[in-house]
Amino acid sequence: MSDSEVRQPAPIEHERRMLIDGKLRDAAQERVFEVLNPATGEVAGVVANASAADMDDAIAAARNAFDTGSWTTDRSFRERALRQLRAALDCEREEFRRELIEEVGAPLMSTYGSQLDWPIDDTLPWVADEIGRFGFERRIADSNTLGSTSQRWVFKEPVGVVGAIVPWNFPFEILISKLAPALATGNTVVVKASPETPWNATRVGRLIAEKTDIPPGVVNIVTTDDVTVAQTLVSDPRVDMISFTGSTATGRLIAREGAATMKRTLLELGGKSAAIVLDDADLAMAARSAAGACFHAGQVCAGTSRFLVHRSIYDEMVAMLGHVYAALPVGDPRKADTLCGPVASARQRDNIMAMIGAARSAGAELVVGGGVPDGLGSDFDKGFWVQPTLFVGVDNSSKLAQEEVFGPVLAVTPFDDDADAVRLANDSRYGLSGSVFTASAGRAMSIARSVRTGTLAINGGNYSGADAPFGGFKASGVGRQGGPEGFASYLETKTIGSTLPLGAEVTA
Repeated sequence: MSDSEVRQPAPIEHERRMLIDGKLRDAAQERVFEVLNPATGEVAGVVANASAADMDDAIAAARNAFDTGSWTTDRSFRERALRQLRAALDCEREEFRRELIEEVGAPLMSTYGSQLDWPIDDTLPWVADEIGRFGFERRIADSNTLGSTSQRWVFKEPVGVVGAIVPWNFPFEILISKLAPALATGNTVVVKASPETPWNATRVGRLIAEKTDIPPGVVNIVTTDDVTVAQTLVSDPRVDMISFTGSTATGRLIAREGAATMKRTLLELGGKSAAIVLDDADLAMAARSAAGACFHAGQVCAGTSRFLVHRSIYDEMVAMLGHVYAALPVGDPRKADTLCGPVASARQRDNIMAMIGAARSAGAELVVGGGVPDGLGSDFDKGFWVQPTLFVGVDNSSKLAQEEVFGPVLAVTPFDDDADAVRLANDSRYGLSGSVFTASAGRAMSIARSVRTGTLAINGGNYSGADAPFGGFKASGVGRQGGPEGFASYLETKTIGSTLPLGAEVTA
């Protein structure tokens, strides 16, 4: 056996079964659909393809577990179960890592951060700890009205059955960011995994079934490529809440369809975030950060895909950006130095290329990229690839500056002064994230507080973490994920007044 054969890892054993009512099972009639490796364009395997009956079973199981079980009231049990889940995920961390690279096309480097390690090492422990910290009940001042004294209490209770709809760009991270707080607060969950990237979810389902004490029906994992089956979560009256991450267009549809049954919604949607480079900025720092628009092939909702640059430094900044983009490492996502891997699908690639073509037709100057990368090797000839692409002189009212590309494309626009920069940044229907580069703390905070966005970084500062709320203004979403605000998103509020003296009964 050669050295290369010795080092070759064994094929990944993908979990094709769904988790429904505590059982790992195939879809009705053993229906499956194919999962593609976006780097190669080849079929990597299959997964269960749920029918309407399968989805109905999952919703019924979640409803029954919520209505009849002790999961909703036993906080210590929930905390223990979440810690079990974290330990189980940790045991198969490297299998998850390889699987995410294969099904998502995620660069290896991303799995050591938000794609994999952060959800396991930050999100799950923080959420489990929050169960003991969070104020699930509090007493407010007595009410003395109508000739009597009433004790008054406020209680936080689970919403009910949560439909968690997960996208394909950071599927494991977003699954855990939804599942952990929903479970910690006593809800039951039906997860609808992305059809492009289902295996990380089905692996989580298997580990829940085999390695945790989470009761049957509390977590259900459904995989399907049938949109009508997925839409059942939004229309079914047994589902109390939808937690969705994805496009703004789909978010609007969910809000509209869910209104018929008065569903609570948590919507983390699109972005077209701006990085503002002031005239006193460290240009090298700003140029390095611009590579982030191509991280994971630009499939990052909070990525800064617009660069707003002060006119006095515009030419110098553009030259630096050109050098950065021409040198960005593109290719095999299994390699440690790859920043920009494939995009998720042929459809996604075609949409990005159409946006690039429209930008060129509209007069934006293409400096780097605009096509398919060369020299990737024969293994990747059928994959879904787009070059890191840099446009300059982009009109802020143009389609390229206003619409989410969700690909490795950066648009650069000049501005005149701080007020103009804020105006351009806010001239967008989105408001998810952003950044500012400057040597002045005063200017930095003034701009940070003026840009209408849910998160913002100053000189590359990190705002993310399990303890930090994340979400957007305007068309970028409703509600927050993460932090105490995200934890509370999965809770209802109940107020009780009593002329009976309440003591130990309050927390019983």
